Amino acid sequence: NTADKLTFLPAILQVFMGNLQVDLGPVQYDSDSLLSPIPLAAQISLGTGAAVIILLVLVVILMYRRKSKQALRDYKKVLLQLETLEINVGDQCRKEFTDLMTEMMDLSSDVGGPGLPLLDYKTYAERIFFPGQQIAPLSRQLDLPESRRQTVEQGLQQLNNLLNNRLFLTRFIHTLEAQQGFSQRDRGYVASLLTIALHDKLEYFTEVMKTLLQDLVQQYVAKNPKLMLRRTETVVEKMLTNWMSICLYSFLKEVAGEPLYMLYRAIKYQVDKGPVDAVTGKAKRTLNDSHLLREDIDYSAMTLNVLVKNGVEVQPCPVKILDTDTITQVKDKILDQVYRGAPFSQRPAADSLDLEWRSGQAGHLTLSDEDVTAVVHGRWKRLNTLQHYKVPDGATVALIPRFHSSGVNQVFQTGEKTPMLEGEEEEGLRLWHLVKSSEDPEIPKHRKSSMRERERAKAIPEIYLTRLLSMKGTLQKFVDDVFVAILSTKRPPPIAVRFFFDFLDDMAEKHGIDDPETVHIWKTNSLPLRFWVNILKNPQFVLDVQVTDSIDAVLSVIAQTFIDSCTTSEHKVGRDSPVNKLLYAREIPRYKQLVERYYSDIHSAASGCYQEMNSTLTELSGSFASEMNSLVALHELYKYINKYYDQIIMSLEEDTSGQKMQLAYRLQQVAALVENKVTDL
Repeated sequence: NTADKLTFLPAILQVFMGNLQVDLGPVQYDSDSLLSPIPLAAQISLGTGAAVIILLVLVVILMYRRKSKQALRDYKKVLLQLETLEINVGDQCRKEFTDLMTEMMDLSSDVGGPGLPLLDYKTYAERIFFPGQQIAPLSRQLDLPESRRQTVEQGLQQLNNLLNNRLFLTRFIHTLEAQQGFSQRDRGYVASLLTIALHDKLEYFTEVMKTLLQDLVQQYVAKNPKLMLRRTETVVEKMLTNWMSICLYSFLKEVAGEPLYMLYRAIKYQVDKGPVDAVTGKAKRTLNDSHLLREDIDYSAMTLNVLVKNGVEVQPCPVKILDTDTITQVKDKILDQVYRGAPFSQRPAADSLDLEWRSGQAGHLTLSDEDVTAVVHGRWKRLNTLQHYKVPDGATVALIPRFHSSGVNQVFQTGEKTPMLEGEEEEGLRLWHLVKSSEDPEIPKHRKSSMRERERAKAIPEIYLTRLLSMKGTLQKFVDDVFVAILSTKRPPPIAVRFFFDFLDDMAEKHGIDDPETVHIWKTNSLPLRFWVNILKNPQFVLDVQVTDSIDAVLSVIAQTFIDSCTTSEHKVGRDSPVNKLLYAREIPRYKQLVERYYSDIHSAASGCYQEMNSTLTELSGSFASEMNSLVALHELYKYINKYYDQIIMSLEEDTSGQKMQLAYRLQQVAALVENKVTDL
């Protein structure tokens, strides 16, 4: 092989090619080319620019490190301040806790089993499936003329058979979701109607749900997998909520129901020990800074002797109340004491009774929130209290029926009781109880909300934070008990949770998702945030109790703490952090460990639970199917079929398998029976 070589010598150029050598003679280079082509001024500018950039980078790094260190110092300082405050209120908390435990021990003897006011399955399902609806499909009857009843019921039975065809059901759901006018509310409603219609075939319902979830995973993997199951925007997401509710009812009954009820009772007892404004719903004892009664109210604890008829005898029953309580608040406290073992729906409503103050043989005075003696100043009218009537400590009172009232508690679907902010005014007068509402009725609503946000953004004074910490310390054991009941793996977790977490792990593996944070978020969105937060915020979905506005405010903080405990992001607090995050800053890291251990233990033991899950679903189908009003649910579903009839028929006819099974033809038969629809039969 021959190679060409160029050799540059200082003055002589020689060329070698194989054995041939040629001298080309001396070479002279242009002296200017040896100089730098870049002018001196440009070199100085470049050097200066590079130095400035390096300096800026160093400054940014130093500032970032300084801010990080400052944030860490602030975090530690805030934790130290909170710890100091908690130590300062420790003695008060211990005293309060001792009083509370005495009250709770009396209550525990009633709770053991029959005393727990757990809702029956039908009412529980109704409240979870159809929240906020006063008349849900489970409570309705099929309203049809007798001449049409048999034909319509036959058509609905055929619709039920169609729903048991997986291709029809998935096509039906996807077609509805593709329609412009099919709202988010419609999606949730249809999902709950399907849950009722297929409640006797939960194995099939579960398989359909898994198929739809696989489609959902496919969609989110292409976009942002961490957002999956974050909200309830599709039919399948509401189906999942309902499925979890069905499967976890026995767990609520046997494990989580009692600590949840004890937490509710502890909150109620503590809130009622201090003044609660009947108009604004603000309370002196709360965890929620936006519902904190900040004004100093002079009040005294009192005991009333309430005459209670026990068979033929009338016996006095001592009831603790406050002299600042309105008459309705007094009646509620008396009913709580007299009917303490009874579910809320089975006791008389406060507005069906009058409170009568009895002094001597002839002295009977009926007390009420508003009467001719009420104090009116300008446009403000104050609600009457025991203090207003000058009722002394130890006075004798009785609750007597009010003749023009309905008599029994008509509990609204959610079991909530809201304060009387509006609608209680007459002749331009505004009601107030302990403090006058600062809101001016003439200010537009959007201005009011922004004012509230600004007010909440202000740093909360230490004296108020101390009140919140005192309440938190007193309730801490009951909050811990609920969280541990939900997240403990000392007893086997519910089979449905193990089954579904295993399904999510399989989906992550199938789509090549190896980021543990994504799977953690999926699990959090499917169980703690989808089911448990709903139960923590709304115990009336599970228990036959009344949740007042002041109790709801406390539960909201506890539910938010549970949400924070399930997130993967590091929990750090500073001076500007929301108050609820400050309150539980020391506990949240401990709760996070509980959540992580719960997920880890289930992951270790999840495999091989499919057979057990199917047996459980078969058992659940048989247990509660008779309580489901499936005909009404099918009739409601048909209304959606009728509304989008052409689109559904077209979707079924486009599918080759659907054509072979004659799904469009079978739906036309249903339409002909249910509403005499003229079709191309």
